[in-house]
Amino acid sequence: MPRKKTKIPAGLAVAIAACAGLASQVAIAAPDCHAAARPGVNWHECDKKLVILEGKDLSGANLFGVDFTSTDLRNSNLLAANLEKATLVRASLAGSTAKGARFDRIEAYRTDFSGMDAQGAVFASAEMQRSNFQDANLANVDFTKAELGRAQFHDADISGTRFSSANLARADFRGATFTAPIDFDRAFFFLTRIEGVDLSNSTGLSQWQVDMACGDARTGLPTELKRPENWPCRFQQE
Repeated sequence: MPRKKTKIPAGLAVAIAACAGLASQVAIAAPDCHAAARPGVNWHECDKKLVILEGKDLSGANLFGVDFTSTDLRNSNLLAANLEKATLVRASLAGSTAKGARFDRIEAYRTDFSGMDAQGAVFASAEMQRSNFQDANLANVDFTKAELGRAQFHDADISGTRFSSANLARADFRGATFTAPIDFDRAFFFLTRIEGVDLSNSTGLSQWQVDMACGDARTGLPTELKRPENWPCRFQQE
């Protein structure tokens, strides 16, 4: 006897098709933690601690939440890569290219970013205490609300960089250069090293910030601000 066909309501059929399509997309987007380093690789929340990735091309890669603790990423290509919430504690990205990359909310204590080309990158709300940005190209980088206590910016290009609401306690800007105004709006200055730095064209800088910083006779300030009679730094910081 012929089996009677069950008619599926049109609305339910559409819902089933949509779920199937979504499942297919999820399957396609599933991270592959064993995949080799390559452009566009999906290592979403993978464990990549203590790995040597020097010189690898990870441009456009999904590196969200990856654990790169103590990993060697020197001279790598991170162009437009997404490293949001990644762990980069004591990792080295020295000499890497990271133009337009996302580093939002990363954890990067004592991380080496020296010589990195990170023009237009975003480090919003990142934890980067004691990190090294010496000789890095940080033009138009967004450090909004970043934790940069004791970070080193020796000879870095910080043209047009935004430090709005960032913690710059004991950060060192000596030798930093810039050709476009820097935004220091509400940034926390405490013994911040600005000796010899010309901040006359910076924006958002307030008198209380200057009063708490470490400057000298060569420090340039906006016309509305006064040079303190006695800068607070009378000792050599570590």
